[in-house]
Amino acid sequence: MHHYTTHGTCSKSIDLEISDGRIVSATFNGGCPGNTQGISRLVAGMEVERAIALLEGIRCGRKATSCPDQLAAALKNWRDSQKNSLNSAQTVDRMDLIP
Repeated sequence: MHHYTTHGTCSKSIDLEISDGRIVSATFNGGCPGNTQGISRLVAGMEVERAIALLEGIRCGRKATSCPDQLAAALKNWRDSQKNSLNSAQTVDRMDLIP
C-alpha cells in the first residue's frame, strides 16, 4: 500500500495498491464521494503510466490541481519510490561484490 498526501484539493490523501505496474485500487480519503469513487473505478486495472498520461494536468475550477491530477501525482510518487528502492537494492548488491 502506498499512501500519498494530496495538495490543493478537498481530498486529504490517496491510498494506492499497485501490482505489476497496474492499479489494483485507488482510495481517496475525503473529497467529493461520487467523483472520487468514479475515478477509482475507472483506473482500476489500468497501467500506471496510462493513468498518469490521462489524468495529469486536469484542473478543478480555478484551482491549479484536481483530484484526478493529484492521483497522477500520487502515481508518479509511487513510481519514483519504486525506482529509488530498485536503485538502493542495486547499490547493496554491488557492495557485496567489493572484497
